Amino acid sequence: MSEFGKVAVFGAGSWGTAFSIVLADAGNDVTIWARRDEVATAINERRENADYLPGVELPPSVRSTHDVEAALDGADLVVWATPSQSFRENLRTWAPHVHPDAVMVSLMKGVELSTLNRMSEVIAQETGAGAERIAVISGPNLAKEIARREPAAAVVACADEDVATRLQQRVHSPAFRPYTSVDVLGCELGGAYKNVVGLAVGMAVGLGFGDNTTASIITRGLAETARLAMKLGANPLTLMGLAGLGDLVATCSSPLSRNRTFGEKLGQGMTTEEIYASTRQVAEGAKSCSSLRALAEQSGVDAPIATYVDDVVAGRLTAQGMMDAVLARDTKPETA
Repeated sequence: MSEFGKVAVFGAGSWGTAFSIVLADAGNDVTIWARRDEVATAINERRENADYLPGVELPPSVRSTHDVEAALDGADLVVWATPSQSFRENLRTWAPHVHPDAVMVSLMKGVELSTLNRMSEVIAQETGAGAERIAVISGPNLAKEIARREPAAAVVACADEDVATRLQQRVHSPAFRPYTSVDVLGCELGGAYKNVVGLAVGMAVGLGFGDNTTASIITRGLAETARLAMKLGANPLTLMGLAGLGDLVATCSSPLSRNRTFGEKLGQGMTTEEIYASTRQVAEGAKSCSSLRALAEQSGVDAPIATYVDDVVAGRLTAQGMMDAVLARDTKPETA
C-alpha cells in the first residue's frame, strides 16, 4: 500500500523515468506513460528502461503503459516530462482524460516556439486548470545521478503555497530534498535559459577553451537570465537559488548534460542536423534558444548569449564566430 495516491508520469525518457524513481521512493504508486508500447512492456517485464537508463532497476511501485486512459485512471497527480515543443499538441489529446481535481506538474524546461509561452501557461490554456492545480519542479537534477539516488535538491513551485507544500511532501525521498516557492515564472525561465547557456559553455569546451572562459559564460548567462526574468516579474532570489544558479551550474559543468554535450559537438564543427541524427536525446536549449531570444527582444532585454546561440544552432554563425562576437561587444559596467 502506497503512502500517497497514484501518480501518472507522461514521458518515459531519462528524466521522466528518473523522477518516477523519486516518486516511488517517496511512497507513491507510479504509472509511466510511454510513447512506444515496447518501452512500456520492457519496463514492466525487466524492471529497467534500457533505452534511457540502462542498468538502473526500477522500484516495484513503478509500472508502465502505452494506454493514456489507463495511465491517468485514478491519478491525483500528473507529471509532464515530454519534449516542450510537441507538448501542446500531445496535451490536447491527453487533457480530456485528466481528473478535474488532479494537480499537474511540469518537469519540462522550454519555451514554446510559436507562442513564447512557458509550459505552465500551455497547461493552463489546454486544460483550463487554475494556477492552484499547476506546478513546476526545477533544479540541478541530472537524470542519471537522480536515478542512482545521489543526493540532490530541487524547487517545487506553485502559485498556491499550500499546494506547493503538499507536493513537497509527495516528492521528498531519502535522496531528494525539495524546497517550495510561489515563483513559477522564475523557476521556469531559469530552467529554460540555463539550457541555452549550457550550449554556449559546451561550444567553448568544444573549441578547446578552459575554465576561465566557461566561468565567464556561466556568470554572464546568469546575468542575462536574471535581466529577462526580473523584467517579466520573477523574484530575483529565485535566480540565485536551485532553479537558477544551481541548475545552471549542473548543466554547464557536467558531461551528463545533454545541452552542454550538444554544444561541445557544435564547437567541434558538427552541424545541428548531424547532432540530431546521432542521438535520440532531446537538448531543449537547441529548440528553445530562438523562443528565448524572441521573448527577450519582445521584452526589450539585451540577450547576447541567446542571440548568438540561436545563430549557431540555425547555422548562421560558427561557434568560433560566436566567441569572437561576444568578445567584440562594447564594454560596459558589470551590473548594467
